[in-house]
Amino acid sequence: MLRPVKSAVPLAKRVKSSAIAKTTVQFAKSEKIFNQGQPADTVSLIQVGTVKITVINKQGKEAVLALLAAGDFVGEACISNGSPVRMTTASAMEPVTLLVMKKQEVIRALHEEQDFADQFIAYMLKRNTRVESDLVDQLFNSTEKRLARALLLLAQYGKEGRPETVISDISQETLASLVGTTRSRINFFMNKFRKMGFIHYNGGMQIHSSLLNVVLHD
Repeated sequence: MLRPVKSAVPLAKRVKSSAIAKTTVQFAKSEKIFNQGQPADTVSLIQVGTVKITVINKQGKEAVLALLAAGDFVGEACISNGSPVRMTTASAMEPVTLLVMKKQEVIRALHEEQDFADQFIAYMLKRNTRVESDLVDQLFNSTEKRLARALLLLAQYGKEGRPETVISDISQETLASLVGTTRSRINFFMNKFRKMGFIHYNGGMQIHSSLLNVVLHD
């Protein structure tokens, strides 16, 4: 049975202080971190920046699965599903700094470092819940609500000290793929949100907590 997770030490700090061998690697904007089909032999922790996770089907159509921020893991699927190759592509949406760890090092730590194992499992369960919520969002919510939820998640709404947050430059094409709609629909609702004061642009896109009203409105 799992012990209660020691929340006093966030997982990111636990990784930094653990005995896991790790390397700091930086990526420029638009640079690929790994490609779909490459060997899945590392797990990375985002320290700075935003990472886009995409998948391409056999017909060459690309879909955005997630946008990950500081404190998120990249490539952890190689631990959970045991696949020898990457099932997705990860790319930097802005300058990104990662802590890169070998897959076998992470597996060792999961067996030998109980506190790290507890928090890593808790993180994976949280990510799984997020995926389920995304699916429900796609199935039952309107485009407007899906976009509002995506923007709030990107701004990490709910985190302490982040009531209004400037997020990195994200194209409307990327938002359209993430939300599951067209660029024209994204443009329509982004203009609507701006006019209503939910977002504004000033050296980046600033998301106001009032955008939550769109998500909660029936």
